[in-house]
Amino acid sequence: MMLAMTSSINIINGLLTIKNSLHIKIPYLTFIQRPTEIKCSRTLTTGQHNEQYCIDIVRKRDYEGFLCSLLFPEAVRRSALALRAFNVELAQIKDSVSQKTIGLMRLQFWKSAVEDIYRDDPPVQPVSAELWRAVWKHTLTRRWMLRIISEREKDMEDKAYRNFQELEAYGENTQSSLLYLLLETLGVKNVHSDHAASHIGKAQGILTCLRATPYNSSRRKVYLPMDICMLHGASQEDFIRGSRDQNIRDVVYDIASQAHVHLQHARSFSENVPHVAMPAFLQTKRWSLFNPHDSCPLKAPLPADGLITHLKPFLLFYSNFP
Repeated sequence: MMLAMTSSINIINGLLTIKNSLHIKIPYLTFIQRPTEIKCSRTLTTGQHNEQYCIDIVRKRDYEGFLCSLLFPEAVRRSALALRAFNVELAQIKDSVSQKTIGLMRLQFWKSAVEDIYRDDPPVQPVSAELWRAVWKHTLTRRWMLRIISEREKDMEDKAYRNFQELEAYGENTQSSLLYLLLETLGVKNVHSDHAASHIGKAQGILTCLRATPYNSSRRKVYLPMDICMLHGASQEDFIRGSRDQNIRDVVYDIASQAHVHLQHARSFSENVPHVAMPAFLQTKRWSLFNPHDSCPLKAPLPADGLITHLKPFLLFYSNFP
């Protein structure tokens, strides 16, 4: 800070007067934010925007996944939401485009984005930026992300599954791959956890296909395995018409039973799965009746009618404690 004498010029009643006065000179740089400070401030704001974008899209498109992500340890919660946002972005492509070519172009963008992320050069897009942060924080495996994208590309064919094995492969390549990534954010490297994730992912894929049947049927599309439909003499037109005949019920029962088998297989690993891995499997709680003595989501029984929707947040929160 410097002191200096300066002169001021005033006009009073038409007369020109000069008056000396003492002024304080403050260095110019004091008023200017340094470029590095501006950059850091801008990065922080952008990071907050990216995080909020992921939170919003997961809350809107995958509410159950959103609730489960809130119960992840704080250190990995942001990464879990980034992975679920990535999964949502891929999952909604098929229904948001009018032409297969456009959908494939969007999937190609994400395939290139993943490659760029691992080259430390993510595209300027909120989910990509958050995914880049998660990848380098937890050393996530690129193969699982690319496998999800590849399966979504196959799914753009918009055809019914020819057999049940194709539906299981869809669940393994999409839902199980996501679970493998979530386990990596938790720092879990355990073969029993991987086996459980594989079966839970297949069950999740099967149930997703079943739950989406009314919506898809309203758009004159049916994706249920053709071999099981043929076994019970059920046609795609029966589902489109909303038939409730016994053969339709038998198809649904057989498919749901296979999901139950996978869930039971997953629970058979519960004694060997570390407790730190449990947040990744919390979504299985939505298939469970409330059991205050059950701290492991893999052990809970599968109910006939499912879980009441408004109890989900409380049930998930309670199950997160040993």
